[in-house]
Amino acid sequence: MSLEDPFFVVRGEVQKAVNTARGLYQRWCELLQEDAAGGRGGLDWTTNELRNGLRSIEWDLEDLEETIGIVEANPGKFKLPAGDLQERKVFVERMREAVQDMKDHMVSPAAIAFMERNKREMLTGKPAAPQSSSDLLDASMAAATSRYIEEQQATQQLIMDQQNQQLEMVSGSIRVLKHMSGRVGEELDEQGVMLDAFAHEMDHTQSRMDGVLRKMAKVSHMTNDRRQWCAIVVLLGVLLLVLILLFSL
Repeated sequence: MSLEDPFFVVRGEVQKAVNTARGLYQRWCELLQEDAAGGRGGLDWTTNELRNGLRSIEWDLEDLEETIGIVEANPGKFKLPAGDLQERKVFVERMREAVQDMKDHMVSPAAIAFMERNKREMLTGKPAAPQSSSDLLDASMAAATSRYIEEQQATQQLIMDQQNQQLEMVSGSIRVLKHMSGRVGEELDEQGVMLDAFAHEMDHTQSRMDGVLRKMAKVSHMTNDRRQWCAIVVLLGVLLLVLILLFSL
């Protein structure tokens, strides 16, 4: 492993910070169960320290992800096996889940209700009735139910958005097909007009051809008549010549 690999330096700091945050988180959970008068000041301090610690850990985790990206981009420099790289990713994900669990508990309705009650007691100086474990359990169940409903609503909204996108795509396709069918109809109408004009031109050409054929037939008939008269005249001449020769004998 190359000594230039920056992962282990940041990893040690993150592990130490997470251990500290877990200690603060455990103390914070204990203060939630204590009487308001006894844990009033300690709860505020612990809450602020825990929030700041979790925020700092999230920044360190971002630095770790950057180091993982550097190693992935330069495999020849760090010579890191694939298994070690996957182990680093698992560590980052595990630390991030631990931080997220603590943050979720801190913003849960039960914890918020207790801290709000604590603030009211500090202002009025009168302690309120302590919450029982069943009340905290009910609040936690209500928070879980609320998160489930929000997740379902978000899922339904996502499905509706996807359906709307699909409907828009289908509507766009229908508009395109309608436009194409209109263009095809116009082209068919134009071709129909062209065919009508062509048929009219064919009829006109046919009429002209019929006229030419009639003229040719007439000329041919006249030529045949002339030939027949010429043949008759020649035959008459021959007959007259034969008669003259007979009478001269």
